[in-house]
Amino acid sequence: MPETSFYAKAMRGTPRLVRRWLMLGQAAPDRLAMILADTSRLAGLGEPQVEPDGRCLREWSSDCQPPLWAARTAVFLLIQMPARPTPDDEEEACAWAYCWLRNRDFQSLDAAHAALPDHLRTPLADALDAAWVDQDALRLI
Repeated sequence: MPETSFYAKAMRGTPRLVRRWLMLGQAAPDRLAMILADTSRLAGLGEPQVEPDGRCLREWSSDCQPPLWAARTAVFLLIQMPARPTPDDEEEACAWAYCWLRNRDFQSLDAAHAALPDHLRTPLADALDAAWVDQDALRLI
């Protein structure tokens, strides 16, 4: 059986990023949706086409694919949390790594690893390597 591609794993993991934001964010779902959208705009991570609400976040945190701006912004916010969350499994780690590389411009894989917060270096090591290879393959197209 062929190995699932990195990108497929990352996309399956993106709902878990939104779910983690819903679980760890210390506000009502509607407020968390507003924070996610406002942060996305302010941090230059994407432009929500519609203003999400708590219902959207709950849908995006299930098996529904969230918009990329939401996943990228969830990683941006989760990385800054004092709770220091880490991915629970390989697919979530791939989603974290994918968004980490999309959120910033790194000149090298070593720079991407070095910029990670200490608590994420080990949990994201393999996924970040795979994300870099995946990103590099896309640059050649």
